[in-house]
Amino acid sequence: MPRWIDAKLIKTVDRSDTTKSFFLELKGVDLFEFSAGQFITLDLPIGEKRLDRWRSYSIANPPDGSNIVELVIVKVPFGKATTYLFEKCVPGDVFKLKGPGGVFCLPKEIKNDLVFICTGTGVAPFRSMTWDIKNNQKAHQKIDLIFGTRTASGILYLEEWEELKEKMENFDFSIALSREEYKGYQGYVHTIYQEKFKEVKANRTFFLCGWQNMVDEAKAKLLEMGYVEDQIVEELYG
Repeated sequence: MPRWIDAKLIKTVDRSDTTKSFFLELKGVDLFEFSAGQFITLDLPIGEKRLDRWRSYSIANPPDGSNIVELVIVKVPFGKATTYLFEKCVPGDVFKLKGPGGVFCLPKEIKNDLVFICTGTGVAPFRSMTWDIKNNQKAHQKIDLIFGTRTASGILYLEEWEELKEKMENFDFSIALSREEYKGYQGYVHTIYQEKFKEVKANRTFFLCGWQNMVDEAKAKLLEMGYVEDQIVEELYG
């Protein structure tokens, strides 16, 4: 695959008041090969310098043998990139895309229980990972997703998590809303994993994805609980 390739925006889907999925079709490529959890980089026409133009986003869809990539993106107030994507882009527009990149991926053999902790669009790599495991019937242990956002309107892919809980062996999810109740609970992701996984086990791996403050705080709390560095895998954005 070339270092940079043209990718055409084929559609967008509203996921919440501030979040959309952008579906990109890679031109001249029949199959986009990547590992669940990786990201791509877009070169957007929003500046002259590379740092102004390049934005990286986790791939939200699982590898499926196609040349389509889904990115789930939240609109950042006054953000140059998201203002451009949300307000100026329409289906048919073409971007330069580079990737895949990153090592925020599952091991080939999933021997440990997995705990996915995320906020907002940090859920994207976990959606990719979970559907990849489900679609390919990969052997796995217990998988717990803990997703945090402010209100119920911001819960991303809720119907899919409910479907996976019903149809996928050893999968469960928990929702933390900081400004509303969800099924009688209100709070942050930290309260959930501190309660559910207070009994420290060596065969458990935590994957953290989201804003740096959340990831840093979660890592610190997990270490305080008695887990070790090797049991914590991080992906930051923002």
